[in-house]
Amino acid sequence: MRRAFLLICYLAAAIATAAQNYPYQDNVLWVTTPSNTQWLYQLNEEAKVTVSLYEYGIQKSDIEVSYSIGPELMPPERTGTAVLKNGQAVISMGTMHQPGFKDCQLKVILNGEVYTHHIKVGFQPDQLLPYTQLPSDFVAFWEKAKAEAARCPIEVTKVPVPAYSSSKVDCYLVKLQAYQKGQYVYGYLTLPKQPGKYPVVFSPPGAGIKPMNPTKDIFYAENGCIRFDMEIHGIRPDLDEATYQEISQAFGKGNNSYLVNGLENRNSYYMKKVYLSCIRAIDYLTSLPEWDGKNVIAQGGSQGGALALVATALDKRITACAASHPALSDMAGYKANRADGYPHLLTSFQGMDTPEKLKTLEYYDVVNFAKQITVPVFMTWGYNDNVCPPTTSYIVYNVLSCKKEALITPVTEHWISQTTRHHILDWIKGQLR
Repeated sequence: MRRAFLLICYLAAAIATAAQNYPYQDNVLWVTTPSNTQWLYQLNEEAKVTVSLYEYGIQKSDIEVSYSIGPELMPPERTGTAVLKNGQAVISMGTMHQPGFKDCQLKVILNGEVYTHHIKVGFQPDQLLPYTQLPSDFVAFWEKAKAEAARCPIEVTKVPVPAYSSSKVDCYLVKLQAYQKGQYVYGYLTLPKQPGKYPVVFSPPGAGIKPMNPTKDIFYAENGCIRFDMEIHGIRPDLDEATYQEISQAFGKGNNSYLVNGLENRNSYYMKKVYLSCIRAIDYLTSLPEWDGKNVIAQGGSQGGALALVATALDKRITACAASHPALSDMAGYKANRADGYPHLLTSFQGMDTPEKLKTLEYYDVVNFAKQITVPVFMTWGYNDNVCPPTTSYIVYNVLSCKKEALITPVTEHWISQTTRHHILDWIKGQLR
């Protein structure tokens, strides 16, 4: 596995939120350095972390820092305080006897303000295996579902979007009938303006119900790829943000969330429509006269990374997959007393821990789709991610039996840098036939 480890001595200017380790335009910078430079340890090996704190770029000394340490996303095993003597403190994170990750959460009060930070280290995570079981009829269930969905006639509406078009790129808002007659999904199609034949990149969305636009990945079309940024709910992606907030409040929050809708039965679960709609998007993309007739790539992050892997398992036309910190992975992992995959159903929702719902999850969990993939897969994830924790990304990667490659960026939370976005495109180009 190829690893790239990012330095932790700079501010991540791309993320302007206090939930990140390095908030944009913050006066305070934490520097946490694990005793193992790769942030990885053997089972039963002690992990230590050296902590420093800077305010306005000036290293702080004789400041008390409080900490709590435990397995990621689980209750802390130990709490305490440490004093930054000569600007540093060394904190023992202890060890683990089973593969997984430990999280050291830090807090300090400066000038009446609370500043927090955290760092995770891994203990032989390449040995992590899923809690989720593979149903004996998993493949048969999805083959039958695909056959049923294929009977839905394809209907396409394609409207130019000048606002996202340029001298290099044409953009269209596409509406597709998918899964069942009268049900639709949307997406932005971007393609090079220069006539020719091009590979297609199918990109499903991250979680939530929110507006979308193709601008952050418009460089795909600028670099010779047809790209489809997909919407999965059948809601126009160009509605204003206030309207989307109202819709999200109606069926995007808590136990009203689409992520738990119909979970009591594998045939009624909301995500069945979503998974099968991904195949309809591939139907459309491979019908385009500009497609090169060979290359179909699935690419996405978080929920989009999950759906990219799912689509790759379900649709043999896909020739390669790039997934960042995939969600929907080992979703019942909390039953094994460890971090579970987003959306953290057993800890963030009520009434999910029933035999019926846990059984349904087995048919929708990314780890079981990953076992079916035969084409090359690229994955990237960070250790400090609490949304899609590294435990579940490792589990997905570990069960892949295809050709695979990983870019691991330990300090990263639930985001990827613009550099990594372009690295993914470079990897995709390297897979083209």
